[in-house]
Amino acid sequence: MTRYNPKVSEAKWQAAWRENNVFHAKEADDRPKYYVLEMFPYPSGRIHMGHVRNYTMGDVIARFKRSRGYNVLHPMGWDAFGMPAENAAIERGIHPAAWTYDNIAAMREQLQRMGFALDWDREIATCHPDYYRHEQKLFLDFLAAGLVYRKESWVNWDPVDHTVLANEQVIDGRGWRSGAPVEQRKLSQWFLKITDFAQELLDGLKALERWPAKVRLMQENWIGRSEGMRVFFEIANQTEKLEVYTTRADTLFGASFCAIAADHPLAIACAERDPALADFIAECRRAGTSEEDIEKAEKNGFDTGLRARHPFDPTWELPVYVANFVLMSYGTGAVFGCPAHDQRDLDFARKYGLPVRPVVIPREADPAQFAIADEAYVGDGVLAHSDFLNSLSVKHAKRRVAEELTSRGAGRLAVNYRLRDWGVSRQRYWGCPIPIIHCDACGAVPVPESELPVCLPEDVDFSAPGNPLARHPSWKDTACPACGKPARRETDTFDTFVDSSWYFARFCTPRAAAPLDRAVVDAWLPVDQYIGGVEHAILHLLYARFFTRALKKCGYFDIDEPFAGLFTQGMVCHETYRDAEGAWVQPDDVRHEGNRVVHCETGAPVTVGRSEKMSKSKRNTIDPTDIIETYGVDTARWYMLSDSPPERDLEWTEAGIEGAWRFTQRVWRLAAEALDSLPPYGAPAPGTPGPAAQKLRQTSHQTITAVTDDIENFRFNRAVARLYELANAIAAFPASDLADDAWARREALETLVQLVNPMMPHLAEELWQLLGAPAPLTETAWPEADPALAREDTVTIAIQVNGKLRDTLEAARDMDRAALERAALSREKIQPFLAKRTVRKVIVVPNRIVNIVVPK
Repeated sequence: MTRYNPKVSEAKWQAAWRENNVFHAKEADDRPKYYVLEMFPYPSGRIHMGHVRNYTMGDVIARFKRSRGYNVLHPMGWDAFGMPAENAAIERGIHPAAWTYDNIAAMREQLQRMGFALDWDREIATCHPDYYRHEQKLFLDFLAAGLVYRKESWVNWDPVDHTVLANEQVIDGRGWRSGAPVEQRKLSQWFLKITDFAQELLDGLKALERWPAKVRLMQENWIGRSEGMRVFFEIANQTEKLEVYTTRADTLFGASFCAIAADHPLAIACAERDPALADFIAECRRAGTSEEDIEKAEKNGFDTGLRARHPFDPTWELPVYVANFVLMSYGTGAVFGCPAHDQRDLDFARKYGLPVRPVVIPREADPAQFAIADEAYVGDGVLAHSDFLNSLSVKHAKRRVAEELTSRGAGRLAVNYRLRDWGVSRQRYWGCPIPIIHCDACGAVPVPESELPVCLPEDVDFSAPGNPLARHPSWKDTACPACGKPARRETDTFDTFVDSSWYFARFCTPRAAAPLDRAVVDAWLPVDQYIGGVEHAILHLLYARFFTRALKKCGYFDIDEPFAGLFTQGMVCHETYRDAEGAWVQPDDVRHEGNRVVHCETGAPVTVGRSEKMSKSKRNTIDPTDIIETYGVDTARWYMLSDSPPERDLEWTEAGIEGAWRFTQRVWRLAAEALDSLPPYGAPAPGTPGPAAQKLRQTSHQTITAVTDDIENFRFNRAVARLYELANAIAAFPASDLADDAWARREALETLVQLVNPMMPHLAEELWQLLGAPAPLTETAWPEADPALAREDTVTIAIQVNGKLRDTLEAARDMDRAALERAALSREKIQPFLAKRTVRKVIVVPNRIVNIVVPK
């Protein structure tokens, strides 16, 4: 009884939870709902410590809310389509489905062994036809609602994965999965009209108060709303005009050139007559398209020979360049360059010998003397060298120039968004088929709903690069649903981010015949708490927010935002190791000998590198299975929660996991060794407790209050610290034969076990049973603190001088105002701020602040 056996207890309680279907969420339930969801995993084959940390956090919340009286939905599924399965098929000679489903089975077993409070009856896999048939139906609904279109466009092409990437999937000019430099190709693609909701998506961020500020800012910047003007430049000797979008029309009199994107229609037309320009455009398409790539790259241009007439002076002509820093996907694909007030334009102008005319100068500057050297002037000021705008502030100049351009028909006010429509076509096999049939007579025809799902063929050939569906001998051949003539299936499949943009809603009704059962979905959504990595801030989270609005438009439910609360957890990190040849070495293969680290087998020195996110490539991973075998599930969970704030990275150390193991055993011993001296479960409290028992009771109830608040606010490491303190108080409680003392000890032990339960549920259940409780903790309500006992006897008072914190004071709760004022004024640290000054007044906020006001 003095040592806890995790293998026996974990198997025992997991079997009990499973047999009693404890974590099954019920639709018909009077309790308030609570939907907690972690971002579902890709079935790579094994869970890693990042999974353990992520799902442990969600499990703590799920168990906590359940004990607080909520009907909790906590499901699990698999984000199962994608290139890794296709690559595995190529490398291993197996079918992607076989690889994926084998991995799902392995990871399901690992997650179930972790004892997570998951409703496995709702399990879904996005690669299963029972899931993607509904995704195909949603696409057809979006098409009918005008939210889908197909067009030929320049796209980001991953030359390794042989597929198109959305702009959001290009990271620093490289494919988000392969890491290969992205190329530009022109292809016919299907697009979802996310831009129809650009302003809604932007406005909606304001209401997401339980989202991290950094995530909201990232989305705000990605949507990128700007207010400016579209300015029309006539082209000499041509009838068409060059349309430019700008947010700084006030600097038009400083213009020295116009620049267009390599894909601009004018550029393409000029390239047809100029082979050198065609070569320059081809070079632009080989370069990265990310903002960072463009910022870092040398600014290059090609003079088309075209000349744009200034909108305020037809005799003033500006050269028109094709430039590598202008993108067709932003604004109109054309800009005017004002070198004096934009560093990029200045660098370009210096390179090509173009004029630099300052038109915004500091208020105190002399227009005749102010000049630009190596840095553009981007500060505020007044207009100069600008005709009718001279001496106006920038704000007033923008308004005045807008009026003038509008009255001349040379421009109009415009709002622009950085956000582009979402290209969802991918040239690969292992994805959801796009339910469209191409007919030479009828065009693109939707697959009839009765013929859904359009399933992937099983007999595919991966021996050649590219999309196996496009070269399949028969799958793509079909009849047109409209005219019956021979036709071709769409061979592109959906971007896998489509799969994950609505899965949270399908979890509500995972076996429904329709994609979503509105009554049930309206009852469960939005997700109350969503948990996942900040790396999904733009890709997944923005797409899911768009999909939710599109689904609402199609009548599937009545919410705008999918996730009411969002928590982004930190990474799990570990030291890295290299041998003498520079090869990465696994942590299991090294040992520490004093100040040296050596290879276990050879004894050769190993170089210790910096701590980095656990990754297979750097071989600094720790296998959760090994940890569970050695220490048990609860110890791993406890360590994941205890070492650092959950939003920060966690540093994995052997000392840390061993410390968690010691605490697991200590909690067991505290209860097991006290059993014989405790009153029976449910015994009424005896008379007035003595000082020691009263103190322990206060500690217990104060811990209930603190841990409850900490879990509610994702301060898991603080909750852990409180529980360490409670365990210490129990261990330090003096042995006594007094009934009051024994009862207080039992209350403290029961409190510790109940509060530990969301974090170490197997240990807690075993201890709860050991303490004689008649029902398991899964059926036991969260403890409620007695306000009188939970009340702190002392409070920390902030002492301010003129509103600035200068000292703190520990004082009795509800201390008399006059006494508190005297105590604050007498503090040693406060004296220097009062020297030779008369205190004008003292503001006392009971139990919080004393603010002393003195002359400045």
